[in-house]
Amino acid sequence: MAADRTILESFPASDPRGSWPAEEFAAEQRRNGVPAEVVMDQPNDRFLVIVRNTQMAVAS
Repeated sequence: MAADRTILESFPASDPRGSWPAEEFAAEQRRNGVPAEVVMDQPNDRFLVIVRNTQMAVAS
C-alpha cells in the first residue's frame, strides 16, 4: 500500500485538536495544486497527509 502513495507530512493522533492540523496542512497543499488527502495510520496512531502516486502522475 505504501508504494501507491507519497507521505507529505505526519501528525500525531493524540494532538488535542485531533485531525485538524493534518486537515489544515492538506488544505494548504490542495490550494497549491497538490491533491493531498488525510488518512489514519492506526498501527502508528498518526494522521498522514498523502498524495496517491496515481494522482501525482495525472497531476504532472
